[in-house]
Amino acid sequence: MSPAATDVTPDKKPPGGSGSVVLRGLLRNKLAVLALAVLVLLLLAALFAPLIAPYDPNAQNLLLRLRPPAWQDGGSGAHLLGTDQLGRDMLSRVVHGTRVSLLVGAGAALLAGVIGTVVGLASGYFGGWADRTLMRLADVQLAFPSLLLALAVVGFLGSGLWVVIVVLGFTGWVSYARVVRSEVMSLRTRDFVTEARAIGVTDVTIMRRHLLPNVMAPLATIGTLHVAAAIVAEASLSYLGLGVPKETVTWGGMLADGQLYLGTSWWVAVFPGIALMLTSLAINITGDALRDVADPKAYRR
Repeated sequence: MSPAATDVTPDKKPPGGSGSVVLRGLLRNKLAVLALAVLVLLLLAALFAPLIAPYDPNAQNLLLRLRPPAWQDGGSGAHLLGTDQLGRDMLSRVVHGTRVSLLVGAGAALLAGVIGTVVGLASGYFGGWADRTLMRLADVQLAFPSLLLALAVVGFLGSGLWVVIVVLGFTGWVSYARVVRSEVMSLRTRDFVTEARAIGVTDVTIMRRHLLPNVMAPLATIGTLHVAAAIVAEASLSYLGLGVPKETVTWGGMLADGQLYLGTSWWVAVFPGIALMLTSLAINITGDALRDVADPKAYRR
């Protein structure tokens, strides 16, 4: 057998397999371009928060408590978005809250993606008892609402940034596993997999070199949407006091602090709520656009 035969590749590349094709597809969607621009701004705010924020987000000044935004009567240009109940600058706190939200969202999605991909590859490729066992484990986890499960685990282990990331990662792997399993089950009978087995390629190599690249498009879509879900879940945990420590600025914690002042000092809760909404919306729009680009039918339209 010729050496060339040992390099078995899929008969057909999936539509989302090329980064340049995906990028061109996204750029044709004006709403996706706008969402990507918002995400870039949020990423820059997270990276350069100490340079952008005018004040220390935890610096208190009770003489300036509950000052309104600059455009309202009583507001000041020194605090563009006003101050909270402890006199802390709202703009600085919203900017620094971006760091925690994006870190939790990306970290949880990455961890869940790794776990779900490994489980999905093994389940879809080997089938049989391995498939039945792994999918029953997924069914058991799906029987518990993810946020309720996260609340129970965080309540038991204690709050902390990395605890939240790990908990949200371990409660979010099922969707990745199911999608990867479905894709692999449709691919494992294809000619390129059969030929790879015939020439003695190991199962691990087949999964890594020939199956994994073919599931990256749906994985990217799920991962993007999971980032938004993890950000909202972290905000929910922080709102309930079970997220990251209080001294760490989070949008959920700011919402919890501002709920008592909605009738009198609306900006304490509204601005972190807007930041959370815009971030989740931008990520979801990007995920929907990625799904459309990864859909073969989208390329024929």
